[in-house]
Amino acid sequence: MLPDVPDLPVLPDRHVSRLRRAALGVRRAVLSRRRLLAAVLAAVAVAAGLQAAAGPPPATEPVLVAARDLDPGRPLAAGDLVEARFAAGTAPAGLAGDPVGRVLAAPLRRGEPVTDVRLVGPELAAGHPGRVAVPVRLPDPAMAGLLRVGDVVDLVAADPQGDEPEVVARDVPVLAVPDVVADAAGDGAPGRLVVVGALDADVPGLADAAVRRYLTYSYSR
Repeated sequence: MLPDVPDLPVLPDRHVSRLRRAALGVRRAVLSRRRLLAAVLAAVAVAAGLQAAAGPPPATEPVLVAARDLDPGRPLAAGDLVEARFAAGTAPAGLAGDPVGRVLAAPLRRGEPVTDVRLVGPELAAGHPGRVAVPVRLPDPAMAGLLRVGDVVDLVAADPQGDEPEVVARDVPVLAVPDVVADAAGDGAPGRLVVVGALDADVPGLADAAVRRYLTYSYSR
């Protein structure tokens, strides 16, 4: 025997009329805005399709760049550098693996990656085939301070005893002017180191001049 089911309440006619009017109003509102709704649904469908087809974001790699504009001739500190993300395969060649503590050979702009040719070292001569990076000490630091990276000079050795000056290296490119001051050997006179790109054949003469004679320069013509 089936259980008794209570009778459902019967709505008064006025409530039925209100429901019908409300339903009719909703239908009219939907019909009046059907184009807008269709456009919205189409946009949602397009966005969903694009998101599905976009795939994962491109791979990146970390690169150390200058945190601000940096002047040459000073060792790099950890605070001088920040890590930037480069798209895979877009980082420049010759990135310096551990540049902290190394001396900048040329200015570095904010956001510029630190590469080997920006640091004092053998890589400085990479853009000058047939030459090697050689540090030479000019006894007069003010004279050395006139030099800029990219200058081309003739290095001249003068004998304090009065012998004729001799050009020991011609058309030498200046690779770096570090802010390093040293004492000249034996007489306590201040000097400044400059890194030049010399030919192999010029290196012995430069070494001899640095020890026994006064080294100066003239701008090449």
